[in-house]
Amino acid sequence: MITLQAVQKAAENIKAVIAKVPFVKSDCLSEGRECEVWLKKESLQNTGAFKIRGAFNRICSLSEVEKQAGVIAASAGNHAQGVAFSAKHFGIRAVIVMPESTPLLKVNGVKSHGAEVVLKGNNYDEAYAHAKLVAAENGMTFVHPFEDDDVIAGQGTIALEILAKEPDIDTIVVPVGGGGLISGIAIAAKALKPSIRIIGVSAKGAPAMYESFQAHTTIDSTSVKTIADGIAVRDTSPKMLGLISEFVDEMIQVDDEECASAILLLMERHKIVVEGAGAVGVAAIMHDKITTKKGEKIATVLSGGNIDVNTLSLIIEKGLAKSHRKMKLVITLIDKPGSLMELTGIFKDTAANIVSIDYDRTASDLAYGDANIIITLESKGKEHQEMIKEALKAKKFKFSVVE
Repeated sequence: MITLQAVQKAAENIKAVIAKVPFVKSDCLSEGRECEVWLKKESLQNTGAFKIRGAFNRICSLSEVEKQAGVIAASAGNHAQGVAFSAKHFGIRAVIVMPESTPLLKVNGVKSHGAEVVLKGNNYDEAYAHAKLVAAENGMTFVHPFEDDDVIAGQGTIALEILAKEPDIDTIVVPVGGGGLISGIAIAAKALKPSIRIIGVSAKGAPAMYESFQAHTTIDSTSVKTIADGIAVRDTSPKMLGLISEFVDEMIQVDDEECASAILLLMERHKIVVEGAGAVGVAAIMHDKITTKKGEKIATVLSGGNIDVNTLSLIIEKGLAKSHRKMKLVITLIDKPGSLMELTGIFKDTAANIVSIDYDRTASDLAYGDANIIITLESKGKEHQEMIKEALKAKKFKFSVVE
């Protein structure tokens, strides 16, 4: 049984290593809405995510015998870094089993804290099964990322900080993977303020907990696929479903496109880098998936900032295209001196900046003597792109836009 007192004790246990991350009102998310939106920036926490809270609270409670045997965990990254950091703090051995697809940033983050990394399995659940075997064989303590009372209590300390700063928060929106974060927050928040509403947000590509919540029974997924890798949990824990069913008011889903748009908004407007799992709450608010009342105060947890650079680059590129700030064209012209100069003159006249250009003479659909120019432009919105297309049509260029 996890109580408010357990969460308060956890807050004392972890206070020496936890950063006082900002909890701020978001003007851009509040604008145009009848409610206020507040952000708890756990992406700025030590190790780059909230997970250090629960991991440290669990490890500090180990006996001396358990510390000598060491700890082991399975994680897609953030829990792993929390465990590695905490084990290093107490000078004990840590082994982390991570899925083989884990981003290099997270693998290196774990290693930087002195932990041993084992890559095993296609997802968290397969890594988990291997870690449990290793724990049994070596007498190590397995630190579960969410199915552990000390871990849950540690995550719940976020609720204490939110309500200490803004006691009149009406709703807390929380990312959901395995359910440890939302369970801890919900237990603590409702103990302090029974009227508060707790809403969970999961990724459509990892629907197990969402579907289980709706059906009131555990439903596992056959696979998971989402850019929100931190909440990509395949199977539903009966224990966590029980806690969520008791303390959480509502569960909703967001897809990868919605999540990507939230990541971009947080970068551009809040100047903060947040991973997919950390952005799902903002995605739900941005896309009006949460019913609100006039004057309501909503808090959401930006749970982590450990996003793979390659994923971030792809999100930025796709986001620029969707917002009409980049356009890619395939233009057919006569392959003779001066043709390319005439084409680039159009872009100069329309103030479109060329980002990249490629020349193709070998496409099977080209007539002899023609060439395709594949060109990427920086543009200034939809109207600017229409102006560029009209200028190309006026000069009789044959072209297509690559979506």
